[in-house]
Amino acid sequence: MFDETLLSAIRARFAHVEDCPFTGPRIFFENAGGALTLNAVVETTTRFAAIPDNQGRDNPASQALMSVIAKAREDVRRFLNAEGGAVIFGESGTELLFRLIRDACVGAPEGAVLGSSVEHPASRSAADRWAAQTGRAHVLIRHDDAQGCVHPQDYAAAITPETAVVTILHTSPVTGIGMDLAGIVAAVRATAPEAYVIVDGIQHACHGGIDVTAAGVDGYVISPYKVFSRHGYGVAWASDRLTALAHDALIGGPEGNWELGTRDTGAYATFSDVVGYFEWLGGQVSDATDPRARIEAAGRAIHAHESALTQAMIHGIDNLTGLADLPGVTIIGGTDNAAREGLVSFYADGHAAPDLVAQLNAEGIRTHTRKADHYSGNVLTPLGQPGCVRVSLAHYNSPAEVRRFLSVMQGILG
Repeated sequence: MFDETLLSAIRARFAHVEDCPFTGPRIFFENAGGALTLNAVVETTTRFAAIPDNQGRDNPASQALMSVIAKAREDVRRFLNAEGGAVIFGESGTELLFRLIRDACVGAPEGAVLGSSVEHPASRSAADRWAAQTGRAHVLIRHDDAQGCVHPQDYAAAITPETAVVTILHTSPVTGIGMDLAGIVAAVRATAPEAYVIVDGIQHACHGGIDVTAAGVDGYVISPYKVFSRHGYGVAWASDRLTALAHDALIGGPEGNWELGTRDTGAYATFSDVVGYFEWLGGQVSDATDPRARIEAAGRAIHAHESALTQAMIHGIDNLTGLADLPGVTIIGGTDNAAREGLVSFYADGHAAPDLVAQLNAEGIRTHTRKADHYSGNVLTPLGQPGCVRVSLAHYNSPAEVRRFLSVMQGILG
């Protein structure tokens, strides 16, 4: 885990780390619903909201805005390790998943759309709609309930040479388990090398470790509010061949342009703040000087810190009993899953999930109920559960916060 000095420096860069502006002091374990916001993002948003000038004009202010946008696109490329293709800023991560999946379904040769049952409804809904609209079968691979994920061999068993479009969830916001993205893509390419592969990276992005070039995908989508920025925009990357397909654009507009209308320049600038933060953190945990190498180092350090916190939460810390040993508790995805990324979902016999969340909230610990609805029923219904408690951490959370959580849980469950 990070030492106390570095963890304090990390926490100092975020807004509302220890208190809610509406309720006062609290521990924030609801990061999967939206991560804490960098102070730099708050400042940048305020600064750009006051600028009256627009993009694409022949004046110094407009030219400065265009420079900010160009820098942000390059920052996104570095963050994702993306070569070529297009960086797209859109309405939201969900909207961009719909656009990329639609364009792939409309433009790809005949063949099925292949995904998995663990996916968030953003990608599943888009694939289902546009498979039907384009006369394709939509095949869903059944995920592993015990592990909370889908495996490369599952894709390998379902893929055919005629598969045209493939969707993959990088990390589940319900189970907290990351997929073996490189392994899944390799399994796909071995049988259907020309399939368009589009990845939902929304839950994974704040946990570090994105490399779209190494993975060999055609599209990758993130929601910045889940990676230390703010609501109001989404970010995606599309490969050269996905960009070459027809997509919504203004007639006669710039070649390769994906944006529809004028997006807030502040959105672009705040994602540069996010990338700058990863580079700063990478410089704290490594001797790397290259910006991309620093981003990679930050990703590794984030994963190590969060893994230590989730292990403490599951198995206990100091003299505090972990969730796995509290009476009646079941950890979704298993108690010892190396693919877990900063999130623990659980249910407890005799205790409704909303009641547990309410009791935790009364003790100043912010968690969330996932219900067997259109968002999480794909995971919870096969387990026979109407809901679960989702405890989602980030790298700015501390061992002391985990201790407090376990102490309260012991009081609730005995």
